[in-house]
Amino acid sequence: MPSIYQHLILYWKLHKIPILIVLVSSAFYLAFAYDLQRTDFIKLLTLFLGAFFLSFKLIQFEKWNLKFLLCAGILFRICFIIAEPNLSQDFYRFIWDGELVRHGINPYLHLPNTLIEQEGLVIANAQELYDGMGSLSAKHFSNYPPLNQVLFALAALLSGKSVLGATIALRGIIILTDLGILYFGRKLLQNLSRSPHLIFWYFLNPLVIIELTGNLHFEGVMLFFFVWSMYLVSKNKWALAAVVFALSISVKLVPLLFLPLFLKHLGFKRSVLFYLIVGTTTLVSLIPFYSTEFLDNYSETVGLWFSNFEFNAGLYNLVKQIAVQFDAKPWELIKVYGKITTLLTITLVLLFTFLRKNQQLSTLMGSMLWVLCCYYFLTATVHPWYIVFVLLLALFTDYRFPLVWSGAVILSYWAYSNSAYKESLPLLALEYIVVYAFLLYEIFRLRGQNMLFRKN
Repeated sequence: MPSIYQHLILYWKLHKIPILIVLVSSAFYLAFAYDLQRTDFIKLLTLFLGAFFLSFKLIQFEKWNLKFLLCAGILFRICFIIAEPNLSQDFYRFIWDGELVRHGINPYLHLPNTLIEQEGLVIANAQELYDGMGSLSAKHFSNYPPLNQVLFALAALLSGKSVLGATIALRGIIILTDLGILYFGRKLLQNLSRSPHLIFWYFLNPLVIIELTGNLHFEGVMLFFFVWSMYLVSKNKWALAAVVFALSISVKLVPLLFLPLFLKHLGFKRSVLFYLIVGTTTLVSLIPFYSTEFLDNYSETVGLWFSNFEFNAGLYNLVKQIAVQFDAKPWELIKVYGKITTLLTITLVLLFTFLRKNQQLSTLMGSMLWVLCCYYFLTATVHPWYIVFVLLLALFTDYRFPLVWSGAVILSYWAYSNSAYKESLPLLALEYIVVYAFLLYEIFRLRGQNMLFRKN
């Protein structure tokens, strides 16, 4: 009988190149986690693109080896386990909100700017968290939905009253939900008669690993409930799917965009019940936080994203450059543009709801992809981690341009290389030219089988 040593030698011979890829990728992620200042754009770009290329080769070599790719993905995430996020300071606000909820303080009713002035504030590490979140976050009410707040509180409870402990707890939650996405994503792909290995384009994607596990953004938690819900829809368990879909909304509001699209897929009667269950579950999640001031504060904070902020915008930057030539004021333009974007997005959702044949689940997933992509193409704020959602949706369709976008979006981080956070318009133009070019290529390549308002 062969010894363990002989087994290891044989395994090495069979998987030598993939193992080397995993080791080199791990070194890249360790450097990203512990030896990178976000102002060093060249190093950031090199590490990211290197990891992106290696993930592509790893899937090529081992796409049918579930255990190997699973272990590689877990290892890459463990590389970040005790790292402080270096591309985002949002995690300080996550922990702050978690501390508030843990002590029974409503994060939708109290500004950090006000609380920090109180004597005897019960929040652990309050000054560190306040300083870390930055002045912009500190002067606004929390905009994170209820289930997000519960998870923040859980992390605060498990933190041992340390920022590092809370960071590790948040990271653990995100890693577990990524494993859930892998599990339900493979099953959903199988139910759609697609290759289950496609889910590794999400699980091993550097953008996913760096922005979710590394920088602690909760898109992955939202996507876990979303994919679980869509899997239940594929099994015709639509009532339970509605409950889980509501949980996805209670982490991030983005899935709200897709609710009208279920109308044709479920039929009128079932879709009405689906909406009622989603609405009821969402309202129940709001009860612990509800007060007369809640709606005003929350809607005001969320509204800022449509009328005040801009980052990595595509079409908006083009519109702004043209408008400025006609003496338009950028701070006035963005408010008007935000209102127009909202109307255009609603119009697009209605078009995809009533003009597309969403009876088939694959078509429904395609409609979701187009709606979300169009919204991101139009909006003035597209943070890199937003692309994770369109990346995942694309895996259930024939389109792969979001995979290209998940690589090209790293160009937007040029803004962090200077103290004024000034964006590079040439780099943003390059990002969107690459994405749009590949999108047009795919539309023409697939035009015979996948027209926008035909079955996918």
